[in-house]
Amino acid sequence: MFNLNGQIALVTGGSQGIGRAAALALAELGADVAIMARSAEKCEAVAEEIRAFGRRALAVPGDMSNPEEIKSVVERTASGLGPISILVNNAAITRDGLLLRMKRDDWNEVIDTNLTGVFLLIQQVLPMMTKARRGRIINLTSVVAQSGNVGQANYIAAKAGVIGLTKAVAREYGARNITVNAIAPGYIETPMTAVLPEAVKQSMLDQIPLKRAGLDQDVASAVAFLASDEAGYITGQVINVNGGMYM
Repeated sequence: MFNLNGQIALVTGGSQGIGRAAALALAELGADVAIMARSAEKCEAVAEEIRAFGRRALAVPGDMSNPEEIKSVVERTASGLGPISILVNNAAITRDGLLLRMKRDDWNEVIDTNLTGVFLLIQQVLPMMTKARRGRIINLTSVVAQSGNVGQANYIAAKAGVIGLTKAVAREYGARNITVNAIAPGYIETPMTAVLPEAVKQSMLDQIPLKRAGLDQDVASAVAFLASDEAGYITGQVINVNGGMYM
C-alpha cells in the first residue's frame, strides 16, 4: 500500500468529479490536502470529507485563469498546511464549437484556464519542491489531446500543450527529485460528461475495448500511484486511463 504520510497536496478542480476522487484518494493514503475550485462551498464540502479520514484539509477557492488568485491559493495552502509536495492540476473548462464559429473569447478562456493556469501554478510550487528536493506534479490532460476531436480545437490545443509542458518541466527538474507526469483520461463518468447527448456517449463506448465508461476512481488510482514513492522513477510520461479507447 502506498504511503503519503507527511505529504501536502494541492488538488485543483477538487470540488467534484476526478478532482474530488483524487483528493480523497490522496487523503486515504495519509496526505493532507488543499482543495482548489471556484466554489468555496463545494471546496469546503470535500475538505470536510477529508477531515473525516482524520487528515487535515483546507478549502482554498480560486480561479485558474487569475494569476493573483493562483498565487494566493499557493500561499494559503503553504501557510495552512505546509509546503506543497504534491500538485494535481485537474481544473479545466470547455467552450466547445466548430473552428470557423469559435469566438476568440472562447479560445482565450480555455487556454488561460487549462494551460496557462497550469504553467503558473507549477511555477508557484516549484520553489517549495526544489528546496525540499522532492516533488510530484501530476497534470491531467485528455485522450482527445492525442486523438483529436471535432469541435474542441481550443480544449485540445490546451490539453496537448499540457503534455508538452509536462515533458519540459520533467526535463528541467528531474535532477531535483521532482517528477512530472500527465494522466490522459478517456471517457470518464463525471459532471462534465453527464451533459453529453446519449448518442455521443454511445459512440464513445463503442470505441472502448473494455466496453464501459471509466469512473473517477479509475483516474484517482493513477494519481495516487504517481504521487507515491513507488513511482519515483517515472517522469515525463503520459499515463493513459481510457479503457483502450486510444492506444
